[in-house]
Amino acid sequence: MMHLAYLDAGSGSLIVQAVVGGVAGVAVAAKLYWRRLVSRLRRQPTDPASIDPLPGAPEAAPRRQSADI
Repeated sequence: MMHLAYLDAGSGSLIVQAVVGGVAGVAVAAKLYWRRLVSRLRRQPTDPASIDPLPGAPEAAPRRQSADI
């Protein structure tokens, strides 16, 4: 004998709210961690000094030491 559950309007509403809440939670988590996720997936050069600057770009200013401040 097969028992089927009865879904009234309240049960259906609860299921819809749970699904919408889950989707919203995943969207917020993805927004918070998007840059971290993309930076892990993006290929990074092994040596940052080997990157050629853009033609015509100004040279980077030297960094100050803590004693210079």
